[in-house]
Parts: sequence; C-alpha cells; structure tokens
Amino acid sequence: MATTAESRTPVHVWIVGIVSLLWSCFGCYDYTMTRMRNLDYVAASMPGVDPNAALAWIDGMPIYAQIGWGLGVWLALAGSILLLIRNRWAVWAYGISLVGAILSLGWQIALAPRLPGAEGPMMTVMPYVIIIVALGLFLYARAMAAKGVLR
Repeated sequence: MATTAESRTPVHVWIVGIVSLLWSCFGCYDYTMTRMRNLDYVAASMPGVDPNAALAWIDGMPIYAQIGWGLGVWLALAGSILLLIRNRWAVWAYGISLVGAILSLGWQIALAPRLPGAEGPMMTVMPYVIIIVALGLFLYARAMAAKGVLR
C-alpha cells in the first residue's frame, strides 16, 4: 500500500512529541515522588532545603494549586502521547495542562511564602520555564491541528 506525502507524519511532530514525552515523564516522576513523600528525592531535587520543610511547604499549597499541579503534569503526559498518535485531543490536553501549570506555578511565583534555602534557579527561574514550555506545546499542538496533521 502506497503512502502519500500528505498522510506522513512530519518529522518535527516526532521530535516535539518525544521531547515532550520525556519532559512530561520527568514532571510526572517529580509529582509522584513528592506525593509519596520520598525524603531522599525531595532532598536531592532541592539542595540546601530541609526536605521536611519542603514537604510542609507543598502541603501548605492551596487546593487550586495542588489540583493545578496534578492537571499540569498528567495532562502534559497525555498530550504528549496524543500528539505522538496524531490525535487532535492533544490540543485540549495541552491546554488544560497549561491552565494547571498557571494555577500551580502562578501561586508559587506570586503568592507562596519563601521556602528557606530555596534561592537557586529551581525555585526562581524554573516555574517560568515550565509555563513557557506548556504554552509552547499548546500552541504547537493547536497549529498542527489547524494544518490537519492531528486527526
């Protein structure tokens, strides 16, 4: 059976999808290890911060930020898989993931009390990077859906 050029998946979709999948897997791993209260992981991911203080800080997140964190990581993973199978629902998954990231990280950026010892780039720059990546993935999926790449 011959394949036309129109039905082929552009290479950039595979590249973005695989990189997004790896990025999302790390977010899901971070979420899972933190929610399982793995002190060794928390200590390694936030050098210089008392892991018990970090978990208390996370426990103090308002419910909307906690829900946003879960939506952000798990729907980014779903969006990555949906993008790789060229499904148009990737747009929705990435869009909801972006909203979740804004809820969670917006709280961290604007409203959260400072976590003692958390002065490095993980706590100051990374929230912005995550939001920018989430926005980029949403816009990319939306553009691929508009071009008919996603079915």
